[in-house]
Amino acid sequence: MDIRAYNRDKWNKQVESGNPWTVPVSPEVIAEAKLGRWGVLLTETKPVPRGWFPASLAGIDLLGLACGGGQQGPVFAALGARVTILDNSPRQLARDQEVAAREGLAITTVEGDMRDLSIFADESFDLIFHPVSNCFIHEIRPVWQEAYRVLRRGGALLAGFNNPAAYLFDWRKAEQGIFEVRHKLPFDSRNLTPEELAAEYDPDDPWEFSHSLEDQIGGQLEAGFRLAGLYEDTQNTPLGAYMPHYIATRAIKP
Repeated sequence: MDIRAYNRDKWNKQVESGNPWTVPVSPEVIAEAKLGRWGVLLTETKPVPRGWFPASLAGIDLLGLACGGGQQGPVFAALGARVTILDNSPRQLARDQEVAAREGLAITTVEGDMRDLSIFADESFDLIFHPVSNCFIHEIRPVWQEAYRVLRRGGALLAGFNNPAAYLFDWRKAEQGIFEVRHKLPFDSRNLTPEELAAEYDPDDPWEFSHSLEDQIGGQLEAGFRLAGLYEDTQNTPLGAYMPHYIATRAIKP
């Protein structure tokens, strides 16, 4: 199966159905950002610490990696960054274009694979913002290697990703507060039986894949990054009351 093509189609459908991660920011959010009052999410509920960003974003080259949806990119553009958004879903990229047109912002959008940034030259960006999204590809070490290549020396990669332990449970039962261990890690949607797919997935859900912390954090270190910050975040689900669902990291290219 062509995972990228499959998930492109499913994320386009998520836009049509109004998934919260596809809803663009309001004019009020952009107005506040222009006044210096802003915050963005790498995960679900906890804003990224302001100290993880440069003192000023004006004039920096920023890559939103698998970051379509018209949410974070427009905020960065309103702060004066030169923003490029790369995403696998044309409909998600259209959200950024909609906000850019509405607010008079300059945002470059590129349809592509987060594992292959060959369209960009070495050391093209000062900051890479990569919110939770690498759960939609089956291999992630190429993501870190490519991010390292296109980042300038002293630049930062801000990344959010799922806690792999969350994939242990039957998803539908977990939504009801019943935590039944069902899946072997690493989780791979392609390994589900037809019965499991019918029980745990909606027809328009994209495939998901869990990744070990060895691949998530160890992969960044192996690519050459220096880990400079980490926090955990919860999900607004019954499981979120018991364990952190997300991890966010700040990694520097020395």
